[in-house]
Amino acid sequence: MITKAAKNELRKRRHNRVRKSISGTSERPRLNVYRSNKHIYAQLIDDTTGKTIANASTKDASLNLESTSNVEAAQKVGEAVANRAKEAGVTTIVFDRGGYLYHGRVKALAEAAREAGLQF
Repeated sequence: MITKAAKNELRKRRHNRVRKSISGTSERPRLNVYRSNKHIYAQLIDDTTGKTIANASTKDASLNLESTSNVEAAQKVGEAVANRAKEAGVTTIVFDRGGYLYHGRVKALAEAAREAGLQF
């Protein structure tokens, strides 16, 4: 049986492999996704300066979520980060799934961000 710690170590290895080729710039920042059992977080990062341009998570009180660990919550986070990115003047991004499978909550967040106007 594989433990949670071992799964996370494998995820971190996948993430490091992907990060070798993906990086965000000020014109096209990186949309990073982190998923825990209870919450999901998304942030736009400019890797050249090391600054976060916009962020959103299920911990934001402004989203008025009933449950924070489902697909609907991830969709609202995707919409929120896309709206905050537009306010910052960003329309095109690079998607960084953080070593997670493009499925479930990660996919819901990405598709909601696309529908809200981000291009990637």
